[in-house]
Amino acid sequence: MTVDGERLARVALARAVGSDKPEISIEVARRGAASVWADLRLRHPAVDPVRDLRLLDNLGGRLLCPGDEEWPSVLSVLRDMRAADARTEPGEPLALWVYGNGDLGQLCERAVAVVGARAATPYGTTVTADLASGLSERGWTVVSGAAFGIDAAAHRGALAAGGPTIAVLAGGVDVAYPRAHTELLTRIRDNGLLVSEASPGSPPYRGRFLTRNRIIAALARGTVLVEAGHRSGALNTARHARRLGRVVMAVPGPVTSALSVGCHRLLRTHREQTVLVTDAAEICEEIGAVGELAGYPPVPVGVRDGLPELVRRLLDVMPARRSVGGAVLAERVGERPETVQALMGPLVVEGLVEQRGGGYRLTALGRAPSAAGVLSPSDAGEGA
Repeated sequence: MTVDGERLARVALARAVGSDKPEISIEVARRGAASVWADLRLRHPAVDPVRDLRLLDNLGGRLLCPGDEEWPSVLSVLRDMRAADARTEPGEPLALWVYGNGDLGQLCERAVAVVGARAATPYGTTVTADLASGLSERGWTVVSGAAFGIDAAAHRGALAAGGPTIAVLAGGVDVAYPRAHTELLTRIRDNGLLVSEASPGSPPYRGRFLTRNRIIAALARGTVLVEAGHRSGALNTARHARRLGRVVMAVPGPVTSALSVGCHRLLRTHREQTVLVTDAAEICEEIGAVGELAGYPPVPVGVRDGLPELVRRLLDVMPARRSVGGAVLAERVGERPETVQALMGPLVVEGLVEQRGGGYRLTALGRAPSAAGVLSPSDAGEGA
């Protein structure tokens, strides 16, 4: 296996320090990975980058480093943010281990992250699956973390619609975690990608779940939060998205649900930077191209909609309980009696008006308001 020194050094550093020391990525950018690894090599005698690459090769995966053709350009935001957060936030990954059939760079051109609570409710998983399938049908890649609850529902929703999905893992791409998701991870690999900055065989330590969240946020144009408790880890992904200048969206839930507290708090405390969304079309409107607008259902057409303006005025002043003559109606609308009388016959035929005792009154059909929902005097009681 022939690999240049810089790539081998990145593989070694990924195994030895990973994202645990944010300052390492700064030194790599300044001096190069080979130089940094040369300084640390003696402290990590067990690290063998060639062995790691063989493990990946035997698996059928591949290594991506910054500058590779498949390396997502969207990750440059992590490099650009490094100066401000150098000592507190991990920067651009040293390398990414990728396993699957998709091209990471291409899939991230139209990608949206969908994350949320592990202990999700049926409401949350149903909404998430609908969002993910709708996004897939519109040509978006769904990115999530393959955890229980909302993450799994997001991946499954995308797969059900036949779309690609990316799982960013806290452990190695060859480590099925959670184990119950072994089959799901296989389906994701076959229809998208498993991605991790952790070396092959690495277990998903607690801290890695939080550091991988920045990658989820960076790979996508926006992050959608569906159900999150007060201290949910998904809020960490939303924080990264906000910090990186990505669009942050939240789905509202029942105000009585503890698993909607995080979403509601985000909408309230970061109202200038968080958008309320309820379906895939609204998400696309926020992060899609110009003109990719949500198609709201048309307003229902009422029985009065489309009627001539004089007829609508006439129906508005006509009582519902007692009858009035044509002359009274003509006075109310300011028209000649013969003009009003000529309209009465057609209105009776259409079932909007009925003739009673020499006068006219509205039928039940005629009392129905227009679709605009404006109450007429007769709808409000009209004093009749």
